[in-house]
Amino acid sequence: MSTTSPASGLPSPDRSPRLREALLAASFTADGLLDLLGAPAYAALARSETVPALRATRGDGVLDTLVQLFLLQRPVASQRAGAALPLDQCLADGWVVHDGDDVRATVDVRPYGGPEGQDWFIVSDLGCAVGGAAGASGQGGGVVLGVGGASTTLAGITVRTPVSSALDLGTGSGIQALHATQHATRVTATDLNPRALHFARLTLALSAAPEADLREGSLYEPVHKDTFDLIVSNPPFVISPGARLTYRDGGMGGDDLCRSLVQQAGDRLNDGGYAQFLANWQHVEGEEWQERLRSWVPRGCDAWIVQREVQDVTQYAELWLRDSGDHRSDPAQYAARYDAWLDEFEARKTKAVGFGWITLRKSGSERPSIVAEEWPHPVEQPLGVGVQAHFARQEYLRTHDDAALLAGHFTLAPEVVQEQVGLPGAEDPEHVVLRQNRGMRRATKVDTVGAGFAGACDGSLSAGRILDAIAQLLGEDPVVLRDRTPQALRLLIEEGFLEPVRP
Repeated sequence: MSTTSPASGLPSPDRSPRLREALLAASFTADGLLDLLGAPAYAALARSETVPALRATRGDGVLDTLVQLFLLQRPVASQRAGAALPLDQCLADGWVVHDGDDVRATVDVRPYGGPEGQDWFIVSDLGCAVGGAAGASGQGGGVVLGVGGASTTLAGITVRTPVSSALDLGTGSGIQALHATQHATRVTATDLNPRALHFARLTLALSAAPEADLREGSLYEPVHKDTFDLIVSNPPFVISPGARLTYRDGGMGGDDLCRSLVQQAGDRLNDGGYAQFLANWQHVEGEEWQERLRSWVPRGCDAWIVQREVQDVTQYAELWLRDSGDHRSDPAQYAARYDAWLDEFEARKTKAVGFGWITLRKSGSERPSIVAEEWPHPVEQPLGVGVQAHFARQEYLRTHDDAALLAGHFTLAPEVVQEQVGLPGAEDPEHVVLRQNRGMRRATKVDTVGAGFAGACDGSLSAGRILDAIAQLLGEDPVVLRDRTPQALRLLIEEGFLEPVRP
């Protein structure tokens, strides 16, 4: 239970099961919304466009009422609300209030489908459950956001093996904590904002999920010296001048918040544990972004850093000024805020900002694997299994020298296909490409030896035996082929095209 007092003016979670029953009975679920609204209107909601959904809910059905009330934040007649909800209880508990002869919601409630088909509900501040938070800066620094692209991305890449303890740092409306309750015996969720902790409690209660240990405070301070098997955080990572976007910016200069989260995670992880973050980072003049991020990785941890997007400073400032609704303000005020943002970047010698994922694994190795790569291409979510496999491959490569690789047995990873590229009618292809149709969806060029090797990897023969057979077919010296192949073999293993056969 939280040590904080209930947030003033927010609903009570104590009798949420009755509200949940009413929502489910009306099919106020992710599937129910898709059926009612249709795919175009449903997708428009994720872009904060409500007109299609308003048109689709002009009927007087119970589900129409709930969508207008909780998702579109429109007042509805008390009689209609009473047909859809246990109204007296919802009024008493603060989920809705009277507005003349009508009833209006006090919070956003968004249906959210769990990974195994669970019907969950994310509770957040009005106007922040669907799509972006345009205009949220006008609600004050305590605004609590709902489901967005960042939160669903983090949920998708998180490793979901059963663990004893998990920490959701900066829980907000509780989305990551909600996911963690499904595979962690003990879930701790923290936030500097006490209102966020109350929203997280509402989300868990309305989703019929186990309770979490909710603690108020900044960064790792609330957990003291506790350690965890899993740490996740979708922090307020936006780099803004003077931390003006308080609902998006953690109050530290530049990318110091994200750096602190990553650097301090090593002491909070149990052996073999994972820490997974979404982050922004500065691209600083005269400095490689990869080296900047590698310096964040704590001792004893392997790391996989994936840069998904890069924006120059003008694009970045415009994105978050629009997100906060500043583009709707007085033009002179908008220009002044834009100018202040560019001043901040210029002072920090920042030429661009990167966005992506940072995953740590507590390996304890003196030879840590730190992979920092740019990957703007589509990936297949959920990716948690792929993240776990990445670190398992790094551990395998770290503990196997070239001789051990040649003695090992491998199989071609599932869903890998071979493409031959060349002119139509040519006797031989110009090159051969191995392509993954799952996970990171990587592709890599291979030569004749590489293509033949991959095609022969069914686990029955060692890598050395396969190379000897290829050498005989090509008329090459098998010793020379064995000497020059391990480096290419390591790359195919590292990128997931080949999987070691465990003894």
